[in-house]
Amino acid sequence: MDDKPLGSNGSKPPRPGDAPDVRLLSNPLMGDIVSDWSPVHEAAIHGRLLSLRNLISQVNGVTTDWHTPLFNACVSGSQDCVNLLLQHGASPQPASDLASPIHEAAKRGHMECIETLAAHGGDIDHNISHLGTPLYLACENLQVACARKLLESGASVNQGRGLDSPLHAVARASSGELACLLLEFGADTQARNAEGKRPLELVPPESPLSQLFLQREGASPLPEPKP
Repeated sequence: MDDKPLGSNGSKPPRPGDAPDVRLLSNPLMGDIVSDWSPVHEAAIHGRLLSLRNLISQVNGVTTDWHTPLFNACVSGSQDCVNLLLQHGASPQPASDLASPIHEAAKRGHMECIETLAAHGGDIDHNISHLGTPLYLACENLQVACARKLLESGASVNQGRGLDSPLHAVARASSGELACLLLEFGADTQARNAEGKRPLELVPPESPLSQLFLQREGASPLPEPKP
């Protein structure tokens, strides 16, 4: 039965509006019973097994904008929440490309969340047409630690957004640290984006990053500007 069960001592369990049992409040392990009360606590203390199963089954529930609990945990950067959700069956793969947990973690610089997602089978090269790969997003948002973690986990160094590689994104941002990191993992300096441009051609004028690319390319000259 899922309705009005009696407690183990034959007494009625507390109702939602009842004050917490003083015996529980005297227990130091449950001293925060009021502030931490949740629908899961409510179902459990009333012995409502069906309700409890339903709450647990919502670990992969999605909102109207396709946010899952795991996606929200990656927004906040809570590795503990990410780990707990994954342990209870949360899918590391997004329910929709509109809300990908690993992309959100990469964009926000939550390296530990990325590590946990990857350990539970998250696709570190998942390519979303309007976002690109997690590595591309990390580079675009100058998240060096996340970019390194993705590369060390086996992410493809040249997969980005369409023909735009992570190195193209780094060149636009003129980030020497990220450029060196990508080159260390074998980034292609000759890759051309949809406009036919190499990363070197996207470096802002007067940026010292141009010299780094020229050295890697064997001091090949820049193409002549079009009239």
